[in-house]
Amino acid sequence: MNYLEIIGTIVGLIYLWLEYKASIWLWVANVIMPAIYVMVYYEAGLYADFGISIYYLLVSFYGMFYWWKGRKRSSNRQMGKTEELPITHAPARLWAQLVIVSVALLVLIAFILIQYTDSTVPWMDSLTTALSIVAMWMLARKYVEQWLVWVVVDAISAGLYVYKELYFTAGLYVLYTVIAYFGYKEWRRLMKNA
Repeated sequence: MNYLEIIGTIVGLIYLWLEYKASIWLWVANVIMPAIYVMVYYEAGLYADFGISIYYLLVSFYGMFYWWKGRKRSSNRQMGKTEELPITHAPARLWAQLVIVSVALLVLIAFILIQYTDSTVPWMDSLTTALSIVAMWMLARKYVEQWLVWVVVDAISAGLYVYKELYFTAGLYVLYTVIAYFGYKEWRRLMKNA
C-alpha cells in the first residue's frame, strides 16, 4: 500500500494548494484523494478515516456544485466575467449547532468503532472524523473558520498517523497543520480584498 500512500500524499499537496488559493478546482483533487485513501485507511485499520473518505467523495460534489452555483455574473456581461462565491465568516448562531453536531458524531462514531470493529484508536479516530465532517461542510459553504477546525484535525491526525506508522501521511498532515494556519490568514486577506 506504500505506493498508494505516496500518490495520495502528492494529490493531497495539490489539493491543499488549490484550497489555499480558494480555487474551485480543489474539488476535483478532493475526489481523487479520498478514492486513494479509502484503500490506505482500510488496510491500516483506521475505519472512521475510511468512512470519512467516502464522505469526502460525496461532499466534494456538493461543494463543487455550491461553489459553482454561487458564482455570479458580473455587471459587465459583454466580457462574460464571473465573480467567485465569496469567502464569508460562519454566522455566530451556527457555532453552537456545529459543536453539538461534532459531539454527537464523536460519540456515535466511537460507539460504532468500539462495538463493531477492531480499531485500536476508536476515540481519536472518531474525534478527527467528527471534526473533519464539520470542517468539510464549512469548506463547502466557503466559511473562513473552516481553516481553524482543520488546524486541530490535522495536528491530531499527524500524531495518530505516526502511531499507526503511516509516516508519509503523517508528514502530509504536519504540513497540512502549518498550511491550514496560513490558509486561514490567506482567506482573511482574500476577504478583505474582495
